[in-house]
Amino acid sequence: MSQPTLYIAVTGHGFGHAVRTASVADKIQQLCPEISIIFATTAPEWLLKSYISGDFIYRPRVFDVGVVQSDSLTMDKPATLEKMQDIRSHQEQIIAEEVAFIKQHNVGLVLADIPPLATAIAEAAGIPCWMMSNFGWDFIYGAWDDSFREIINWITECYGKCDRLFRLPLSETMTAFPNITDVGLTGGNPRYTEAQLRDKFAIRAPGEKIILLTFGGLGLQSIPYEKLKHFPDWDFITFDRQAPDLPNLKIVRDNFFRPVDFMLLCSRIVSKPGYSTFAEALRLDLPIVTLTREDFAEAPILFKNIREHSYHQIISTEEFFQGDWDFLTQSLIAPKTEIKLPKDGSETIAQEIIGFMI
Repeated sequence: MSQPTLYIAVTGHGFGHAVRTASVADKIQQLCPEISIIFATTAPEWLLKSYISGDFIYRPRVFDVGVVQSDSLTMDKPATLEKMQDIRSHQEQIIAEEVAFIKQHNVGLVLADIPPLATAIAEAAGIPCWMMSNFGWDFIYGAWDDSFREIINWITECYGKCDRLFRLPLSETMTAFPNITDVGLTGGNPRYTEAQLRDKFAIRAPGEKIILLTFGGLGLQSIPYEKLKHFPDWDFITFDRQAPDLPNLKIVRDNFFRPVDFMLLCSRIVSKPGYSTFAEALRLDLPIVTLTREDFAEAPILFKNIREHSYHQIISTEEFFQGDWDFLTQSLIAPKTEIKLPKDGSETIAQEIIGFMI
């Protein structure tokens, strides 16, 4: 009997989709190491390895582009449309290549987050396609202009072929999907103690004065690090390797460290809107300070949920780029409810996949 194999297709947009699927893959390997895992994505292999402790096959493939961006806040809509139209025009070739690969590797299930083309690939290969996400690309493009209408219709048709969707918290309704299972928050767990991180990065500030600056895989073009001079007795942590050498700025350059590893050490994160960062912070009850983001349909949903479930601040881009960062010394806003979101999404999805494949 051949080894059961799971094929995971992930949009290459940013890091968040890869992070949350990798957290599921890692849990599958912990619970059922006999399942072989293939990742088909343009997300960096080192990022997947930072979450997955075991082996997997890495297959660089483009199935969608999400949103073409120069950084985590700046979107290029015409380029996004052009690239999605190009992918659609070449879909038959993409499908044929992936079906041949899937059959060669005896794949029994496709898990996708959340490229529409994955359902067509699975259908052609004669296997189910399950998906996981808190939004579909039809929702994101639907907030833009009519030039995306044809692509949206194609995406909706593809999503309609999905055999099962694991709908994550912080989600839109995702009405294109016929079979929806709601699950809890996904994400990784910290791997290091506070003492280990303090020693490794020479962090001396007390916990209430340690801030994690994290802006996803695309980062920001111009983080105003000069603001840190106003807080000489604070420590700031960044994954931006281009950041300047400042006495109170700790730059993480090693790929095996992840933002989630520092979350228990910090008093809050400062971030842009994004599911995976918010989900990992919510799983650890870490307060969230987030920039606003215009013209991105997911952002209002994320803001609504952190207002409900997290100590938080929502600041304008003007406050972040032009202000003196006095928001750091202001009181956080309490959540509207004491109800906590379930935190077992990665485990739930992993168990369902194992139950299906074994």
